[in-house]
Amino acid sequence: MFSLPKIEKITRDATMAHFFLMFGYKLFSLYFPLFLVAKNFSLFQIGYTNFLIYLPIALFAPLVGFLNHRINPAILTAIGISGYGIYSLGMILSHSLFIFYLFQIVLGVSASLFFVSSRAILMGSKLENPDRAFAWFYSAPSYADAVAPAVGAFFIWQFDFLGVFILSIILQFFNAIFCFRNLRKKTGHLTENIKIKDSGQNYLKVLGSIKGKDFLPLVLVSFLVLILAGFNNTFFVLFLKNLGWSQNQILIFSSLLSFIFFPISIWVIKQVGRLKSETNISRGAQITGIFSILLGSVANILNFYSVFIIMLGKYVGGLMAGAGRSGIMTTKLRKYPEESAAVDTIFAPLATAFGAIIGGFLISPLGYPLIFILGGILIFGAGFFCRKCGVVKSEDLR
Repeated sequence: MFSLPKIEKITRDATMAHFFLMFGYKLFSLYFPLFLVAKNFSLFQIGYTNFLIYLPIALFAPLVGFLNHRINPAILTAIGISGYGIYSLGMILSHSLFIFYLFQIVLGVSASLFFVSSRAILMGSKLENPDRAFAWFYSAPSYADAVAPAVGAFFIWQFDFLGVFILSIILQFFNAIFCFRNLRKKTGHLTENIKIKDSGQNYLKVLGSIKGKDFLPLVLVSFLVLILAGFNNTFFVLFLKNLGWSQNQILIFSSLLSFIFFPISIWVIKQVGRLKSETNISRGAQITGIFSILLGSVANILNFYSVFIIMLGKYVGGLMAGAGRSGIMTTKLRKYPEESAAVDTIFAPLATAFGAIIGGFLISPLGYPLIFILGGILIFGAGFFCRKCGVVKSEDLR
């Protein structure tokens, strides 16, 4: 009989907040690269726009980690959600390039508040299975992808981008209230009157632990997976357009992909819960690498169904690697949930920023297929190396 993987109440509430945050954002984010191209943005400017979003997430993460000691992380999470609403308002009001770029930074700071604080909530809670909990949390955006782009397309069609930005503002407002009410009482024990000097020492201890020979290779592997994901997040829609796909085809593809991934993600969460973090990272990287190589190798003969299957495979690998990374940091750095949450948060946006800016430089000289192939070879090789060098044991089951 089919059954859902177990989900603790704290994980459920954090995942729901993540889902509604991404739902409000993904109402318009899928169309953003196409929107920027219509505004005559170059590939470099598109990459730079994403760079301005994701770099502040990484830069502000240590500060947010410290704030989580002094302020209830549920409050900081709610403030971060509100920042997404402010960003949507900014997209309505901005009439100059400077203001437009400024609000990308506002979005990055808001994301830092949300993701560091959400991770601190999960890492500071007594989770039965950290990998499984983070697999739930990280799968939330794919669930939003199944519906949000279609809803956003309808509102853009009826009311232009003004309508979809207003809808996003309303959703984020109610999501912030939900987060504040449901998580605040469960996370009060996480606050403490710690000095910034002590927090800095905790960061040094966390970084010292990560540098260990059984830890650092796994972190680097997951970082490579995230760099490729950052490239995909920024340019994959343009890659499909380059293949001759229409906007309607892209919309149907994105919604159907996320819809079909929902039951697959449930199966992946179950598998992630069985395996140790090290194995999840290594296998996730190898799966991502294989499907990325495949995507680049057959780019000239791709059709709707082949791209669909390949992207499902990449989604599976990315979910496994991400859940494994956060799971191992939760387990090995349990004494420092705020600092480990901040460091864990740094990886994804920093990698995405690199993926966006590197892609902006390399697409013209190399082309999409070669980037997919080279990236896939690098990631598969790194995951394979972890298994062969003894970091991942063949018996790594929970």
